[in-house]
Amino acid sequence: MKQIVFYLDFVSPYAYLAFERLPQELAGLNYSVVHKPVLLAGLLQHHGNKGPAETPAKREWLYRQVLWLAQQHGVPMQLPAAHPFNPLALLRLALACDPSGEPNRHVCSMLFRHVWQGGADAADAQRLAALQALLQPQRDPNGAEIKQALRSATEAAAQAGIFGVPSFEVDDKLFWGLDALPMLRGYLAGDAWFDGPEWDSVGGVPVGVVRRD
Repeated sequence: MKQIVFYLDFVSPYAYLAFERLPQELAGLNYSVVHKPVLLAGLLQHHGNKGPAETPAKREWLYRQVLWLAQQHGVPMQLPAAHPFNPLALLRLALACDPSGEPNRHVCSMLFRHVWQGGADAADAQRLAALQALLQPQRDPNGAEIKQALRSATEAAAQAGIFGVPSFEVDDKLFWGLDALPMLRGYLAGDAWFDGPEWDSVGGVPVGVVRRD
């Protein structure tokens, strides 16, 4: 049985859609999932990237696209009252719900739906307190241990080549994005393409031009 490491941040609508769609997209395959909450902003900073919602011309398109994708796939989805928002409280709460910092699907589902269903303020203190009371974390989400755990998880993910969410790690392969789910399925199903030269050959393509700031 293959193990999928699912890197996620609750601020990402694509991570939410991928989380909801994963069981259907991989139906019939034998696999397990480890959920790894990481701070998307930390990954972006490490790799020198901006988040999609930080580009004004892209931001509205992103929201239109995810809402369309949600209705296409039958996934309930409403934009939160404000986005992007600071997801640290949600990420730390997720880590605090498991001794190893790997929250189960039920915990992740509640956190994702806190953000992406109902259209409320995902960062509202009263809503966060109510969510914490429901989840009853085993450790203090605001403690130094959890804060360091999130930093370490994000740094480890960045060093492993994770540059965005959702990302999926299986064996030595990394898959990024909601639209990579069919590709992930192909690998898990034993598609012969992954045994060919194409996967590794792309690393040898030379850079033709470098943009200068």
